[in-house]
Amino acid sequence: MSLTGTPFFVVLVIATVLAVLATLLLWGRVRGPHPLRWLARILLIGLCQLTAICVVAVAINNSYGLYASWDDLLGTEQDAIAMPGPPVGRAKFNDGPNGIKDTYFRGAKSQLSGQVMVWTPPQYDDPAYRKTRFPVVMLLHGVPGSPQSWLEQGGMPGDLQQLVDGDAAHPFILAMPVVNPGSVDTDCSDTPHRKTATWMATDVTDLIRHHFRTAPGPKNWGLLGFSTGGYCAAKLPLQYPKTFGAGVAFDPDPLTGDPDVLTDPALRQRNSPQWLVRHAKADVGLFLATSAQDPISPPANIERFKNAAEGSRTRVKTLVLPTGGHNYGTWTRMYPAAFGWLSQELEAPRPAA
Repeated sequence: MSLTGTPFFVVLVIATVLAVLATLLLWGRVRGPHPLRWLARILLIGLCQLTAICVVAVAINNSYGLYASWDDLLGTEQDAIAMPGPPVGRAKFNDGPNGIKDTYFRGAKSQLSGQVMVWTPPQYDDPAYRKTRFPVVMLLHGVPGSPQSWLEQGGMPGDLQQLVDGDAAHPFILAMPVVNPGSVDTDCSDTPHRKTATWMATDVTDLIRHHFRTAPGPKNWGLLGFSTGGYCAAKLPLQYPKTFGAGVAFDPDPLTGDPDVLTDPALRQRNSPQWLVRHAKADVGLFLATSAQDPISPPANIERFKNAAEGSRTRVKTLVLPTGGHNYGTWTRMYPAAFGWLSQELEAPRPAA
């Protein structure tokens, strides 16, 4: 049974309920000497606590993707490169709830393997749009985290559909890739031993183009991420302007790079959005948002980034909410402004005549 699957979580919840009921029923029926009866009752209490802790731990793991499998949890899993999924052409998307399609594949260029989830808007299957190619927004989770967090805490795809129904956003294809294949975080950067930027900008985009009707060109591809994913969403359009035309960064990690993630100062600088926006010639749009109360991503960070972008071809828009922490409650409040902006930066799908 999968560590991250719903069946395992349900089994733990049932086990917790049964442990509580067993404790209530057996509490006064334990026989034997007093020490034995007290020991039995302590064991019953311990069983209740153990099952409850397991439920909470699995819920946290499912939300943040701390461990992807039993082997990962027990430390027996080999690197993702050693257990590759099928290549792009052979990757198979499985249907899930709410129209979500899910796959695990190996990137031909990066040789990294990981999960990708995709959602297509209702218009995608509308006969009036049968020959229409759609713009794509890639949703990038934080670290720790997983693509599922967009569904479980991020309100996707329902929140986007509400905006589309209210004519506040285009109907986008949503792609949700893992941003740290093999649970190794590189801030979406290519390093000598791990090409995560290539995974994101080449392998994942090739996969989506191969399996879905996507519109070509950077004016039809955007990124939206939070925390570490926000850092990636600000960085990748600057590095790959021929692939991504726009990026939205919610509460991004420090835009100068994290020394704990990329220890080489030169490599860290070349992959930091603040250095890139000052030196790159990318004709792209970036939307950076945070709140005045977020200690992890204070407004001063995005203000410095905006100043660094002066004189460049990069269009920078910023948003600072007066309240809110580093959490989904804050990020979902940013959706209307972010998806409205993306709908201005990216092309709209149009039904064929």
